[in-house]
Amino acid sequence: MVGKLREMTNAGLMECKKALTETGGDLEAAVDVLRKKGVAAAAKKAGRDAKEGVIAQCIQPGAKVGVIVEVNCETDFVAKNESFRAFCDGIAASLCSNPSWDPEPSRAAQVAKIGENILISRHQRFEVSSSAAVASYIHTGSKVGVLVEVGAGKESTVSQEDFKQLVRDITLQIAAASPTVVSRDQIPAALIEKEREIAAEQVKNKPPQAVAKIVEGKLEKFYQNTCLLDQGFVKRNAEVTVREHVGEVAKKVGDDIVIRRFTRFQVGEASA
Repeated sequence: MVGKLREMTNAGLMECKKALTETGGDLEAAVDVLRKKGVAAAAKKAGRDAKEGVIAQCIQPGAKVGVIVEVNCETDFVAKNESFRAFCDGIAASLCSNPSWDPEPSRAAQVAKIGENILISRHQRFEVSSSAAVASYIHTGSKVGVLVEVGAGKESTVSQEDFKQLVRDITLQIAAASPTVVSRDQIPAALIEKEREIAAEQVKNKPPQAVAKIVEGKLEKFYQNTCLLDQGFVKRNAEVTVREHVGEVAKKVGDDIVIRRFTRFQVGEASA
């Protein structure tokens, strides 16, 4: 458990041991203890596993339906194999065409073919109606994939090149900066309060009049790391936020543009 806590927090051996003792072996509580002491950053996902595999995608013509899927295997050698990649693309295409499709027969046949265990661990499918588009991005190496839905006020906007470029850029932003929500209002109040408590504990020895300002600054940094719209837009060297860039494009095309939802998969992550 000490080793797992170190992996999650990058804190020192003795700090991890003390935190686990203090919390009676509760990993998540121990993470909070270490963060309050200022010796750990926000925790990595506790459910991370060392799996090989790829993220595959399929977007149907018209950009109204899209899928990303994580397919795991035992070795990186297989993950890089073109035949395995083609199998994964086929899984994504089938799930895109038919959300109730059962991949088990295909999975079993592939296991028999390559001699490794294969797991279709998770997938996400977006389907939209009018005035919206679905897009995906698979990062080089196929270890990270993104699926996003962006809406507009008018269907004609969706076919404009400025809108299409924005959607592509948003997928790259999500892949690179790894937000977890679109906007602040999607963060649970309990999580915000927890971050506020941790921030306050980190600066409890500061003058009282300074604490509130420092805590708000730390919360703002938390929002910038967590919320897509608050992040610095990577294609413009973070000089403007994603929200500001979306607003500029919306003004250019003369319509409202809204990033509605997204999913980001990374090979080896445990499903939420």
